[in-house]
Amino acid sequence: MQWETVIGLEVHVQLATRSKIFSGASTAFGAEPNTQACAVDLGLPGVLPVLNEQAVAMAVQFGLAVHADIAEVSVFDRKNYFYPDLPKGYQTSQMYHPIVGPGDVEITLEDGSTKRIRIHHAHLEEDAGKSLHEDFHGMTGIDLNRAGTPLLEIVSEPDMRSAKEAAAYLKAIHSIVTYLGISDGNMAEGSMRCDVNVSVRPKGQEAFGTRAEIKNVNSFRFVERAIAFEVERQIELIEDGGSVVQETRLFDPDRDETRSMRTKEEANDYRYFPCPDLLPVVLDQAYLDHLRGQLPELPADKRERFQNELGLSAYDANVISASRDMAEFFEAVHSECGDAKQAANWVQGELSGALNRENLSIANSPISARQLGELISRVLDDTINGKAAKEVFQALWNGQGESADEVIDAKGLKQVTDTGAIEAMIDQVIADSPAQVAQYRDSEPEKRGKMIGYFVGQVMKASRGTANPQQVNGLLKEKLDALL
Repeated sequence: MQWETVIGLEVHVQLATRSKIFSGASTAFGAEPNTQACAVDLGLPGVLPVLNEQAVAMAVQFGLAVHADIAEVSVFDRKNYFYPDLPKGYQTSQMYHPIVGPGDVEITLEDGSTKRIRIHHAHLEEDAGKSLHEDFHGMTGIDLNRAGTPLLEIVSEPDMRSAKEAAAYLKAIHSIVTYLGISDGNMAEGSMRCDVNVSVRPKGQEAFGTRAEIKNVNSFRFVERAIAFEVERQIELIEDGGSVVQETRLFDPDRDETRSMRTKEEANDYRYFPCPDLLPVVLDQAYLDHLRGQLPELPADKRERFQNELGLSAYDANVISASRDMAEFFEAVHSECGDAKQAANWVQGELSGALNRENLSIANSPISARQLGELISRVLDDTINGKAAKEVFQALWNGQGESADEVIDAKGLKQVTDTGAIEAMIDQVIADSPAQVAQYRDSEPEKRGKMIGYFVGQVMKASRGTANPQQVNGLLKEKLDALL
């Protein structure tokens, strides 16, 4: 039997407000445990929540960015459950009247094709605290600093059919929230994480299978691995005569497997009811128009502009526009050198490789966009060749100069383009290589193209890499063919 995978994601995005959603406590990451949870976050007697207006604005901006309906009236509810890191015994969320309604996101797959994934809704809620299991000798520690941090939970429709599609959707959401500046999207710090709902069904069947939910997956790679394991587990279970139960599971990246955590709760298990301490949120058109006017150029728009106006390929435009920092860096490099393709090649190639090796973000690049743009310009105007350019790049990376020109002058890397000087070096190499010249002369014509590489290498060595390779190749061929 052929099986079809059905996937939906619930993406939890911590919003980049300086204070929590219902209190003035700080949301800064990395503080000592339990130093940033105030009386409101703990739900102590006599306290009342006050809604953070900035969290509302950020949720609306996300909704506008994904072409979603924005609710004129949204309502907060209490979601009741008991867990050690939920100090109030309930979570303030939006069950029945979320602030963001149906929308959609376009994803780009590895083969260049695109697909639209529908968003069911997105709602505001408060984050819970965090349970700490390490270094407590069989006990669990509770850190409530995160309690009350504003979350936007983005719930997709079950439109994804593969782990690749799910990862592409998660990356698209990540791009949007970071472009908007409503979250730093740092998955390692928990700023963005997702619950993955996975089920399988026989191909052609309309009804969905029973789904399992994999909780709190915090990397693109882990999403793919968790789905791959879960799909295989469910198919094997069904084919062996068993049945999938609706449950919550955890992904163990060390063992590359999902494990059962608890049976899956339904909405009625949480006894939702409207929060009596918070008024409905009412938004008017003027407010929405104001926020719409503050939207930046979003990834899809930037990708389209890079292709249509700058002539980048769909692949290059997609890679560069995925990150706002990379897109802005690329644009600054292009502004300096004037060649979009070369700017894209260097940003995706030499620069990204160096950043990955040093585990640095592009925002912390040792080489500025101005420096890289100037370096590319010196390649384009034939001041240096490609090999020398890499040497200049490394010097700038190591802080050995303020500009490409300074490094080129200091290291004597300026390309030799004087025909007379290059011919003199070629004549000397030919004179010093009688055996290779004889071999070239006696070879079949179709083999001589490869053999010329030896002579090119010797000339480049004699010039310390500064001779223009195109001129060297042309002049060498002329001189060697004259000896035939």
